[in-house]
Amino acid sequence: MKLGILSRAPRSYSTTRLRVAALDRGHQVKVLNTLRFAIDLTGDDPDLQYQGKQLSDYDAVLPRIGASITYFGTAVVRQFEQMDVYTPNGSAAITNSRDKLRSLQILSRHDLGIPASTFVRDRQDVQAAITRVGGAPVIIKLLEGTQGIGVILAPDAKVAEAIIETLQTTGTNVLLQQFIAESRGRDVRAFVVGDRVIAAMRRTAQGDEFRSNVHRGGSAEQIELDPEFEQAAVRAAQVMGLRVAGVDMLEGNDGPLILEVNSSPGLEGIEGATGLDIAGAIVDHIANQVGFPSLDVHQRLSVSSGYGVAELLIKAESDFPGKTLADSELEEQDITILSLHRGTTVIPNPKRSRVLEVGDRLLCFGKYESMRGLIPDRKKRRSKLKALPSEPLEPETD
Repeated sequence: MKLGILSRAPRSYSTTRLRVAALDRGHQVKVLNTLRFAIDLTGDDPDLQYQGKQLSDYDAVLPRIGASITYFGTAVVRQFEQMDVYTPNGSAAITNSRDKLRSLQILSRHDLGIPASTFVRDRQDVQAAITRVGGAPVIIKLLEGTQGIGVILAPDAKVAEAIIETLQTTGTNVLLQQFIAESRGRDVRAFVVGDRVIAAMRRTAQGDEFRSNVHRGGSAEQIELDPEFEQAAVRAAQVMGLRVAGVDMLEGNDGPLILEVNSSPGLEGIEGATGLDIAGAIVDHIANQVGFPSLDVHQRLSVSSGYGVAELLIKAESDFPGKTLADSELEEQDITILSLHRGTTVIPNPKRSRVLEVGDRLLCFGKYESMRGLIPDRKKRRSKLKALPSEPLEPETD
């Protein structure tokens, strides 16, 4: 395999470890400065120039793109995707993960636990927003901060309002988030490669510091994740479209709360805490995927009119729990099961004797008409507004 590592820091710990791991496994590898690319759209086929010359062929690229060059870096990754070069983290997934608000919007849509969060722009809405997330103390986050930079703990509502007002006057977008008191100064990072957690550590802040990032002086220790946390980490990475990710979670009283899904997680802290060859696991995963060009399953399988792909959730109130796939009569409805997702386990092409359980998710291909009745109804929004006394309507002004 010929692997390109997109990085502006060839001597950094992570880049060096990835390069050495690839060489140790007999692969060709080169560190490519992301900013030295030129996206070439002059010919019939998508192409890239590197340092003024046409780029040679690569089997795969591994993006290690810093937050400061996200726009250009993801454009380069997108061009590699157009050239059918494999990458574990696609351009859209990187873009989504870099925006804290966007990533939380995606995670919340998929029933993954997150701290209560809200985003407002008008100064008059700040007080109500603080109340919605549980009141002070409250966390204020810059939407594009990294390594704990741009994360502020406001002890009371007045301080929070003053900080937000100051930041907004500079054009800075901020996110308000619930302060999880029971996890103060601690969080968990799960390192996901492919469809499993290969390592996990608990990070603990030093002294009065509430941010546990290793870059801010926090300590780290290896831990074994509970199945609930492992499942949440893998699911979060999958939802974001990342095959290599660092998933940061808080240990809430009611279970894991996802803080962030990092598309370029550092290796120094996790390898130092666990003693595991994380870089080697990443390279092995990429090597196993090379030769299988990425594709949009929904787009490719929806070419036949009336057919497409859907995910079916097995609910307790349905007729499916306890039945085998053969007894489910899905085949009789012209529905083919592509894979069965159970917790953090993915079972491709499951056997007809497989017994269905509550919570299983079936990736299916078949007639839309047949599958429509099996897809769970969309959740209806529950109104949070209290009944207000009726008041006379003001006349319209436009």
